Amino acid sequence: MSELARVGTVAVRGLLVVILLIGVVVAILWAVQRQLIYFPDRTRVPPAGDVVPGARDVTVRTEDGLRLTAWFVPPRAAPTQPPMAVLVAPGNGGNRAGRAGLAQELSARGLAVMLMDYRGYGGNPGSPSEQGLLADASAAAQALTDLGYPPERTIYFGESLGTAVVAALQAQRPPAGVVLRSPFTELADVGAHHYPYLPVRLLLRDRFPTIEHLRTSAVPTTVIYAEHDTVVPSPLSARVADAVPHLVERIVVPRADHNDPVMFGARVAEAVRRLCDSVS
Repeated sequence: MSELARVGTVAVRGLLVVILLIGVVVAILWAVQRQLIYFPDRTRVPPAGDVVPGARDVTVRTEDGLRLTAWFVPPRAAPTQPPMAVLVAPGNGGNRAGRAGLAQELSARGLAVMLMDYRGYGGNPGSPSEQGLLADASAAAQALTDLGYPPERTIYFGESLGTAVVAALQAQRPPAGVVLRSPFTELADVGAHHYPYLPVRLLLRDRFPTIEHLRTSAVPTTVIYAEHDTVVPSPLSARVADAVPHLVERIVVPRADHNDPVMFGARVAEAVRRLCDSVS
C-alpha cells in the first residue's frame, strides 16, 4: 500500500471515530435531556395548614389518571369582588413549599390561591414532561372550578417554565387574566443560551413554545421579569411582552435576578392584584 493510501485510510478511520463519538454524545443527550430541564424536589411536603395558616390540602386528578396533591389557600383579607383565585404554575425546580410566601402575599390581597405541584414534584407520582405539566395545570384549573373559581374568575400565574405551561393552558381554557413571571419565547432559546456548543434545537423533545400560544391570545396579560436574569435572559422576556396582543402591564424589576426574593414577594403580588382589578 502506498504512503498516500495509508494516510487516506488513517484519515477515514479517524473520521469514523469522530462520527461515532458525536453519535454517542447525541444519544446520551437525547436520553438525559429531561434531567437538564426538570429539577424536582421530590420531598413530600407538610400538610398545608402547617405551612400557611388556613390553607388546606386538595387532590388534583389528571386526565391520565394521576392523583396529585396541591394546596388551596383562601383569601385572608376581604375577597376581591367578584371573588377571584390565582392558579400558580411553578418553575422547573423545588416544590410548592417554596412558593408559600407568594401565596400568603396574594391571600393578604383578597385572592384565593391554588399552589400546585407537577407530577414528580413534592411527593407527587409520575415524571415531568411538556404534555404532563400541561395536563397537571389543566387538572388544577378544574380543581379550582370545583372549589367555586371557574376560569373566568381565575388568574393564571406562571413562573419561569410555568409561563409556558399557562400560555398553553390559556389557549385551552381562557382565564380572566394571565401573569407571566420571567417568561421565555421557547425553551430552545433558553437552552441555546446556556448550552451554545450543543445542537439544542435539533435534540429538544419538550419545546414549550410560549410565544406561539400567546400571539393570538385575547386574554389580558401582565409580564414581569428581572433586569439581570441569569436563568431566563431578560431580552427573551422582553420579546414575550412585545408579542402579547393584550398587554396590561410590563414590569422590569431593577437590579434583580431570577430567584431573588423580590421576584416572589409583595411587588409581584401587587401586580397580580392590579390585573385582577382591571379585569373584574
